[in-house]
Amino acid sequence: MDNMSIAAASVGMNQGQVMQQFGVGVLKMAMNSEAQGTEALLESLPQESLDPNLGKSVDIQA
Repeated sequence: MDNMSIAAASVGMNQGQVMQQFGVGVLKMAMNSEAQGTEALLESLPQESLDPNLGKSVDIQA
């Protein structure tokens, strides 16, 4: 291998590493955004049902 091909391989490897780091960063941002959206959705739900007896028992017939 001559010096130019070694340099080209080094540049290519570095570019691949940068692209991988960028992809991981974008995924982290998406995960954080989803977590915030989920928290907001859960906070918007009513804490208690309008009917306090709803969901307290199950009727089963055999």
